[in-house]
Amino acid sequence: MTTPTITSTTSLRDRRPNALREGWLIAGRDALHWVREPWGIIFGLAFNIMLILLFGFLFGGAIDVPGGGDYIAYLLPGMFALTMLFGLETTMTAMAEDAKRGITDRFRSLPIASASVALGRAIADLASSALSLAVLMLGGLLIGWRPTTGPAEIALAIVLLLWLRFAMLWLGIFLGLRFSGPGATTAVQVLVWPVGFLSTVFVSAETMPGWLGAIAEWNPVSATATAARELFGNPTGTTSGWLAENAVLAASVWPLVLTAVFLPLATAAYRRLRR
Repeated sequence: MTTPTITSTTSLRDRRPNALREGWLIAGRDALHWVREPWGIIFGLAFNIMLILLFGFLFGGAIDVPGGGDYIAYLLPGMFALTMLFGLETTMTAMAEDAKRGITDRFRSLPIASASVALGRAIADLASSALSLAVLMLGGLLIGWRPTTGPAEIALAIVLLLWLRFAMLWLGIFLGLRFSGPGATTAVQVLVWPVGFLSTVFVSAETMPGWLGAIAEWNPVSATATAARELFGNPTGTTSGWLAENAVLAASVWPLVLTAVFLPLATAAYRRLRR
């Protein structure tokens, strides 16, 4: 009489993927890259600090803030928002490099959830941006910037800044997967700089020609910058108009719209990668 043998070996293909756990593991892999090669983060921070010093102390004396107030107090929240936008290039470059070197294809061959790779990149880049924001806020305190509101308003301002970065993450992931050629990074830089400067980061829209000021006011970066200024208790540079009364609403809705558009596009681009 023979007894049937029961095997306890489970095929990797039968293992149920856990996107959140796998995303954390991939985020840890990305964080190790920064520990080994921190120069990208360091140079990025140095560049943003240079912009603060350049505009705050070299040009700031010649810039008046509508409604009154210190220019440094006006500038710093705008620079925080601009830093969240600049993170787009970092995300896009990292995703494009992984796709070009075949690392993304290796992840696709593993029995993991399809969302894990993008989720890992999002977690890692959001953590990096939170650290960069903390460093910039500390630097701002050292040169005289001060929030004048309570802890709840300050916390909400930080959440809205990171909310903008979260939306930029999915745009960066989509661009990195969709356009990985040698000129892709340059193309993103050409896109990011006009968007960053055609905003209220450095000057108020009220100092611009009417048509240009209207474009600047509807910039997502302007919405987040104005909301952060309001919540930090700093001069907003906006004395009238829709944005003056609805900055927090605009800063909440714009990233939601961008995420709703580019998160599905990023997911589809990942699934189509070298199919």
